[in-house]
Amino acid sequence: MKRFLSLLVFPLLVVAPCRAVEPKPTMESALALLRPYEGPSLPSVDVATLDRKVMTGYQGWFNAEGDGSERGFRHYGARGRFEPGQCSIDLWPDVSELADDEKYATSFRHADGKVAQVFSSRNRATVLRHFQWMRESGIDGAFVQRFAVETSSPVPLDHCNRVLTHCRDGANREGRAYAVMYDLSGLKAGGIAHVKADWKTLVDRMRVGRDEGDQAYLRHRGKPVVAVWGVGFNDNRPYTLDECADLIRFLKDDPAYGGQTVMLGIPTGWRTLTRDSVRDPALHDVLKLADVLSPWTVGRYATPADVARHGRDVLKPDLAWCREHRLDYLPVAFPGFSWHNLQPKSPSNQIPRLKGKFLWSQYLAAREAGATMVYQAMFDEVDEGTAIFKCTNDPPVGASPFIDYEGLPSDFYLRLTGAGGKLLRGEIEPTAEVPSGR
Repeated sequence: MKRFLSLLVFPLLVVAPCRAVEPKPTMESALALLRPYEGPSLPSVDVATLDRKVMTGYQGWFNAEGDGSERGFRHYGARGRFEPGQCSIDLWPDVSELADDEKYATSFRHADGKVAQVFSSRNRATVLRHFQWMRESGIDGAFVQRFAVETSSPVPLDHCNRVLTHCRDGANREGRAYAVMYDLSGLKAGGIAHVKADWKTLVDRMRVGRDEGDQAYLRHRGKPVVAVWGVGFNDNRPYTLDECADLIRFLKDDPAYGGQTVMLGIPTGWRTLTRDSVRDPALHDVLKLADVLSPWTVGRYATPADVARHGRDVLKPDLAWCREHRLDYLPVAFPGFSWHNLQPKSPSNQIPRLKGKFLWSQYLAAREAGATMVYQAMFDEVDEGTAIFKCTNDPPVGASPFIDYEGLPSDFYLRLTGAGGKLLRGEIEPTAEVPSGR
């Protein structure tokens, strides 16, 4: 965006850190990033089970100009631009703790005129810092999102592989758990074969779930966990239920690459085949092949009263169905929702956070229903305003409206999520008052 300056106003000069120019990734160089773990491991979280844990989702899909990816401001910009009036995020990340070489200047400005900066998920130091925040706030670990459609060409594959290895490093160094979560969104018919091939690559090169030096990979029911998100939704996904069943059987039973505990991310209406679920009864047969079911509930309720009804009318019967079929149940919690800059027709702050009351009501409902584990959406998703990591109360001003943390400390939702884990483990008593987490 061009800025016009009078003779009495001088431009604010930003000296960006000197960053080395990297060669464009090739498939060979992207695959070379995958190696067994050789770094230190800090024993802390019990990685042998999902039970009594809060695992957050880690998107890791943010890029910035100058981060070496040649992807621009990916997942920050809208319609190919990232400038006031054109962006796709509703929360602005707090980068005050980041080192200079972790910050990337933008054309946005804060109210005091300072250049607004963002982070890149490609930057190893930043990802390690994120896992440090998880440890400091008591969050058990992260499901690392691996978007299947991003793994078939060199540039996006390079990013996916870097983020995964950074998360492995962070989980080991900070004593957290991590596991791979394949997101099938955008996958075409027949694309399940590529997911299977990618998993084989991770096992062959990274020894994922099998590497004795990697002390952080999550296990459950005695086996390494792999999650598959996007089974049974009614949004016209080209891949079929039969293909999903084939993938589950492969991950569980293949002689060379199987042996995993499989978690599925599924629709809210999966049990009744309503709402966001396909109407096909065959979905239940597919779900019974898995080990853990995790219905996606972001945006499915909007107030603490809605949450209480959901707990009574959905969570409890969901849990009963899962127990009857010897499946574990991982409900989702989210702090609020806003994606106005990504979807301008939607109102800003569509589902208000209510200074933590909305999120805390979900932990109370999960405990009341009998759930013993929670999937926290999401660690870093500023796109849809569900992030729990450190975000600023001083976002940029101008043509793009942003929400904030309502004056709460930037680490409030990290600490509140940690308190949710304490609630599930019986370390604190349920209370209507939102805990500070300190």
